Amino acid sequence: MIEFQEAPASLPPGRRVYAVGDIHGCADRLSALHALIAEDLARRPAPAPLLLHIGDYVDRGPDSAGVIAMLCAGPPLPGVPTVNLIGNHEETMLHALAGERAAATDWLYSGGRTALESWGIDPDSPRESWAARIPAAHRAFVQGLALSHREGGYLFVHAGIRPGVPLEAQTREDLLRIRQPFLFTDAELGAVVVHGHTPVKAPVVRPNRIGIDTGAVFGGPLTCAVLEGDVVGFLGV
Repeated sequence: MIEFQEAPASLPPGRRVYAVGDIHGCADRLSALHALIAEDLARRPAPAPLLLHIGDYVDRGPDSAGVIAMLCAGPPLPGVPTVNLIGNHEETMLHALAGERAAATDWLYSGGRTALESWGIDPDSPRESWAARIPAAHRAFVQGLALSHREGGYLFVHAGIRPGVPLEAQTREDLLRIRQPFLFTDAELGAVVVHGHTPVKAPVVRPNRIGIDTGAVFGGPLTCAVLEGDVVGFLGV
């Protein structure tokens, strides 16, 4: 059973959002978490559920290709709409596959070696050959990822936002990579931000943000925030 607590924002009646934190190639655990979500929906049906993944599907973990294959095959939960956000690791991957040499170097350094290997690609092979070795459907999925999503009093985005800047004026770089000053601000941000990007030992619930990257690839759980009405709870595997 999910233990719910008062949430810092709310969703309209009947709406329920399952927001999944950073996955990083942990395909088996993502499949197990989807099963837990399906069980919760079967036990507690909701009129308007939504499944959302917060980004960082690739790198570091053993099966980036498996994660992307799972998500681009269609909605993981039949009948439940899905929103997939882009993370900084997908952004770096796209730039690397487009031929940007600095991005390719950054990708290899930040976990891209294991991602390439999951597609059967030698990371030391010519960089210009990488894109053609990744299935076109996988590349199209990554290229089509959304930057943010708004629901009720929440803004879902991979990394966070810059305090003092209107939501509509936030930069792509900040939405994908910011840590400070976002993580330490107590300021009202225009919405409660649900984010990943910065690993924590347990989900963080603050008046202005909810952090759901619990470091699955580093030995922590893969976490899903369950948001409905004016409460929030968590599932994890």
